[in-house]
Amino acid sequence: MRTIATCRDDFPVLDQTASSGRPLVYLDSAATSHKPLPVVEAERRFYLHDNANVHRAVHTLAARATDAYEQARRAVARFIGAPQPESVVFVRSTTEAINVAARSLGQMLLREGDEVLLTVMEHHSNLVPWQLVARASGARLRYARLLEDGTLDLDSVREILAGGKVRIVAVTHQSNVLGTVNPVAELAAMAHEAGAVILVDGAQSVPHMPVDVQALGCDLLAFSGHKMLGPTGIGVLWGRIELLERMEPVFGGGEMIREVELDHATWNDVPYKFEAGTPPIAQAVGLGAAVEYLESLGMANVHAHEATLARYAVRRLQELRNIRIYGPLDDRRGGLVAFNVDGVHPHDVATILDHEGVAVRAGHHCAQPLMRWLDVPATVRASFYVYNTEADIDALVEALLAVERVFGKGRR
Repeated sequence: MRTIATCRDDFPVLDQTASSGRPLVYLDSAATSHKPLPVVEAERRFYLHDNANVHRAVHTLAARATDAYEQARRAVARFIGAPQPESVVFVRSTTEAINVAARSLGQMLLREGDEVLLTVMEHHSNLVPWQLVARASGARLRYARLLEDGTLDLDSVREILAGGKVRIVAVTHQSNVLGTVNPVAELAAMAHEAGAVILVDGAQSVPHMPVDVQALGCDLLAFSGHKMLGPTGIGVLWGRIELLERMEPVFGGGEMIREVELDHATWNDVPYKFEAGTPPIAQAVGLGAAVEYLESLGMANVHAHEATLARYAVRRLQELRNIRIYGPLDDRRGGLVAFNVDGVHPHDVATILDHEGVAVRAGHHCAQPLMRWLDVPATVRASFYVYNTEADIDALVEALLAVERVFGKGRR
């Protein structure tokens, strides 16, 4: 039986040394996760035995490829509590999913003077698409405030919604910097009461906690395969069927059409009208295997494991002096910790940690407005997943002592 305690053996990439010759400690899963052997084998098996294009051909390989592709769609739907597999649209990434949703919703819902409600903690992928849509439609972007601890100011949300002009709410479920887990179900209820549609960026939540779209009450959900033990090049846009049926496709070409004349075309059914061209078939198969792998661990167990690691990391980092931790310090934080060492640039910290064998992320994390709100140019981010242990966090803390040796920063 596979458990979180034993699953590390499924990730041979972790059993190596860093460039410095020290054992590798990987704390950058918020950027991309590693892939367990069953996922790698599923994609390999597809290429070796079932490789063909999907849906149109009648030969045996095409039938097998189509079945594997649609089986992956069913697995993803089950994983997020979607009652209809056809509500799952395969795209390349969370970024593409949000772009597709923004362009289609913008055409359908936004007129000059309308508003889109966002938050200051959004990833650029949930900011820039809306900026483009607002520029094209004449809509206005509004931003909910954050509280001092990095959580969302719900009074600010209510205040903006009360204006009666918000047509779309777009919010991250979990911040990729602060770790803040937003109350999406409450936000969805507020948005719907105001007559708005809500899109949720689930890039940092779907891989790490139980997510049920019906319980959340959201209208659209976007997430990526590569952050949840799956391949790169595959993402998901889930939407309520009735909303997807009203939305216009963004990309045109093969697969997404029903009939084409020289001067017009009609669209295929959902989800295919959003999947123009040859889809990421092998990647979808790998994502389906990743879903099954996570289900075998149990998403409640995944979430509990990461919550334990996050609490332990906060406590261990607080033992060091000149460390500032960003985001909530309680259970409203997901499985990552962003911090800075006073007087040391985050890139220098990350470089020293890499020399000690510890892989972290340093930079603005594609969240420059949030960095300005924090009044820092960048942060160091350590992020955790199923293959991490408290020993990895101990290694991080020990590596930070090398920063003390170089820059004179250290324990309290």
